This record gives sequence, C-alpha cells and structure tokens, in this order.
Amino acid sequence: MNLKRRQFLLLSSLGGLGLAACGKLFASAESTSTPLPAVANAPSPTAQAEDDLLLRFVTVADTGTGARGQYQVANAMTQYYQDSPYQLVLLAGDNIYTNGEFEKIEQVFEEPYAPLLSQGVQFRAVLGNHDVRRENGELQIAYPGFNMGGRYYTFRQGDVQFFALDTNLYYTRSPQNNPAGDAQTAWLEQALSQSDAPWKIVFGHHQIYSSGHYGVNQAFVSKFAPMFKEYGVQLYVNGHDHHYERSRHIDGTTYLICGAGAGTRPIGQNEFSAYAAETLSFAGIEVYRDRALISGIDTNYSVFDRGVVERV
Repeated sequence: MNLKRRQFLLLSSLGGLGLAACGKLFASAESTSTPLPAVANAPSPTAQAEDDLLLRFVTVADTGTGARGQYQVANAMTQYYQDSPYQLVLLAGDNIYTNGEFEKIEQVFEEPYAPLLSQGVQFRAVLGNHDVRRENGELQIAYPGFNMGGRYYTFRQGDVQFFALDTNLYYTRSPQNNPAGDAQTAWLEQALSQSDAPWKIVFGHHQIYSSGHYGVNQAFVSKFAPMFKEYGVQLYVNGHDHHYERSRHIDGTTYLICGAGAGTRPIGQNEFSAYAAETLSFAGIEVYRDRALISGIDTNYSVFDRGVVERV
C-alpha cells in the first residue's frame, strides 16, 4: 500500500465515529429494508460470561457497491466493534460490483471499512459471481486486504476452523465434466476429515437453503449437506440472496445468509427457516465451547434476530 493510501485510511479511521453517526441519519431515507421490530437496542445476545468466549467475528456479503447502503452497514459494524471488539470479518462474495472491477477497491472496500482496517481487523473473502467477471477474480485473490489463501482455502483461529469455498466453480456449462469443482469438493472433504477443530464453519457465496430470490439450491444440498453432517460442520455462511436468513438446524448444520450488506430483495417463507428479514444488516457471531450465538444487526444498530447454534 503506498503512502497516499495509508494517509487516506488513517484519516478515514479518524472519521469513523462521524460516519457511524451519519449512518443513522441516512437509515430511514436510504434503506430498502422492511422495518422490523428490534429485539433489543444493544447487540449483546446473552449474559454468558465473557471469559468463556472463544471467538467473536462478523459476517457480511454482497457489499461492494460503494453506495450509502454499504456505508450504513459498515458504520453499524464499526459501532459493534466499539462495544464488542472482534478481529475477523468473513466477506462472503460479490465484493466488487458490478463486474469485479478491481480499480474500485478503494471505493467499495478500503473506504467503507477504514475504521475497522485501521484497528487491525482482518477480512477474509471469497469470490462471488460478480467478482469472477473480471480476470476470473485473480486480482482479488492476490489482494492482501482480502487475505485469501487461494481460490479456496482454510484457516484456523483457536478452536474454530474456517473453510472458504469458491462456489462459482460449480457453475459451468458442463456439470458432468468439471475438474475444478471436483477438485474443490475433494479438497473440502479431505480438509474436513483431517480437522480436529471443535468448531467447523464453511463459507461461500452461493446459497444452499434460502427463502429468497434464488431459492433452495438442490444441487448444493445433495453435494454438501451429507458432507457437513458426516464431518460435523455446525455453520454454513453465504450471500448471493440479498437478505438475512437463519435456518433451523438441519442435520446438525445451521445455514446463515448475510447477503444484505448493501441492498435487499424480497423474501418468502419456508419451513426450514428460523428467521428471515429483508433488511440491511450483518451478523455478529460469538463462539463458546458448547454453542455459538448469532445476532442479526441492522443499520440502526438494533438486534432483530438472535439464534443459537449448538455444538455437535
């Protein structure tokens, strides 16, 4: 990063609190979300002892517009950091709209998240369908700010191991002859089978269970759900559908959609859904030894959903 950009990030970080305050003023005028009653005005989902906390992180997706919706969510993420510090954000794809133009990286990433980046918060990204439209996403893979260990990769923080997928690899004109997708599937199964982490979290861009625009991805249900059950994956996180949705436990796995990081689309209802909302938002996740607590947080910094993921 050159000196000019470092100076910009520093100045942006100093203005982070101002951005957070301004975000509230924009909320009613700019949000395309459906108003929902807040569960609470503070994002702490539980009174569980802080000493038992293994890891706190945030997840968000479909962010890369550089427009006010993205800034509103980013400002709420900054407020959450100030009250409940975290060092990790899962960025679940469509990081740069509309066609993965890497020259927009300041506008759609470095500027909105400058207050978090200045505090050393690490973003870990995967590629969305819009990201691979330009050079197949290679510039994003190489970008230090996204901390990608490749097109798909794994990393571990204490008792929590994360498995990042490029779900675009399964969208091909020749699904019966897809060596790249087959290689990723084999890699994932091997990595899961070798992991001794008590917590296993997989994230990718495309949905598996969804009540939104794209619906249930039956091909992914067949491909991933049995593997998740066999190797004890407790949580799958994705974007692609532009809403928030937390599924019920399905064979031990919770499916979490956090695709309302900059805009929203209407959603329907399904019996597998525990909670769904058409509202600009992100999720804060606290992992303890026996459970993980999910908080859906909107641009007014209110918790509109709380869920528990039991460790299996």
